[in-house]
Amino acid sequence: MTGLVRLAAALGSLIPVAASAQVAPGQTLQQKPYFALYEALGKPENWKIQGSFRPRAEGLGGQFRPAPAPATNDLFSMQTTLFAEYDSGPVRFGGEIFDSRAYFQRRNSNSIATTEVNAFELGQAYLGFDMADVAGLGTVSTLTVGRFTQNVGSRRLIARNQFRNTINAFTGIAYDWENAAKDRLRLFYTLPHYRLPDDRAGILSNSVEWDHEGLDTQLFGGIFTKAGVLGGILEAYGYGLLERDSGSQLEGIQTRDRRLFTPGFRLYRVPKPGQFDHELEMVGQLGVARNTAAITDVTDVPVSAYFVHAEAGYTFKTAWAPRISLHYDHASGDSANPNSYTRFDTLYGARRFDYGPTSLYGAVQRANLISPGIRFEVAPDPDWDAFIDYRSLWLENPTDSFAATSVRDRTGRSGSFAGHQIEGRVRYWLVPRSIVLDSGVAYLLKGDVLRNAPNAPNTGDTIYGYMTTTFFF
Repeated sequence: MTGLVRLAAALGSLIPVAASAQVAPGQTLQQKPYFALYEALGKPENWKIQGSFRPRAEGLGGQFRPAPAPATNDLFSMQTTLFAEYDSGPVRFGGEIFDSRAYFQRRNSNSIATTEVNAFELGQAYLGFDMADVAGLGTVSTLTVGRFTQNVGSRRLIARNQFRNTINAFTGIAYDWENAAKDRLRLFYTLPHYRLPDDRAGILSNSVEWDHEGLDTQLFGGIFTKAGVLGGILEAYGYGLLERDSGSQLEGIQTRDRRLFTPGFRLYRVPKPGQFDHELEMVGQLGVARNTAAITDVTDVPVSAYFVHAEAGYTFKTAWAPRISLHYDHASGDSANPNSYTRFDTLYGARRFDYGPTSLYGAVQRANLISPGIRFEVAPDPDWDAFIDYRSLWLENPTDSFAATSVRDRTGRSGSFAGHQIEGRVRYWLVPRSIVLDSGVAYLLKGDVLRNAPNAPNTGDTIYGYMTTTFFF
């Protein structure tokens, strides 16, 4: 393993080093963080004040990305957040600062971008209107206007990132409704933030630049949640994305001019000791887009893509609460036909909870993927939990690039087998509710595609490790 990770491992018993609290089915931390800053300020009435600081050391060997990506890479990143909200009664005033920085990566690393660096950004600045039962007796309604983050449904399509160093944010309006039976509705119209700076020099120097928001990218839609369906919960949703090149609004940003409609549904049952649980999410995607983001590409082609996630698990009612689960993911890839586009687009979703760590790693995503797998989890007590996960990796279309690797054989002669991924993670509260340690490894045993495709690097299997610690204050 690379030098920075060896150093982090050596210091691990002495210095807490960084992690984020994942929130996903079967992976939720058992203890909620305690925020001491609020009490230190004297518990001011009607205020919420909280923050976090998360350094992370990570390293990767046996690169899977094509040249010029370095064969090995190290990264030390830091994420700081500070949130405050004042509740005046019917109106809440909230804001949050994000500060995401990265150091020590190789200068030719193409895995470090605005996903890791977004220094000193006002990610949230909103007004929240609590409208009580204005939509009917026994209901609760809220309206949020301004800059905000959002976790929607399974978080596979719209999410506030938790492992990734930078955080998705949006400007717009959102309406939330809930009745006494816990049925819920969310409607929203937003302008996703384009993180800046996006140039190589600005990213390497952690430069501070205000993120871009504008009508050139619009995300909108709604999701309805119905409780008590087949022993679980049913979600039905539809999201629209309108995108165009920014032109004079912000020189240099070129897009695929996506105009997509993404409908789907999700049926799930939350894992509990002594019972079976399940999850099925099916998503379609249609519209028009361009095959590339090149300024010379002005041809719209029809989009037809899909994604399926299926999961079944059982949690044993024993002291360690072990859970074993089977997983299956299937996401369409792009065909060789230049007159259509069939690669699934995960929009603004998160993927760590399904496919392993991102950042320097992040080989797997919801695109051109067929992947069955199995996971074993334990949560012996509120202070720690762990899991080990195995996935086999296949291409849905052998002529498209595999998932997030950029490795591609346009002829399809390298086949459809990408390899095996084995991942493990342990989380432990060093100081209960205040400091949590998160350490994990991922091992990618490359298959035919990742070894033999024309642009596949000759670097052997991939090994990745990270050690992180989150300080809540």
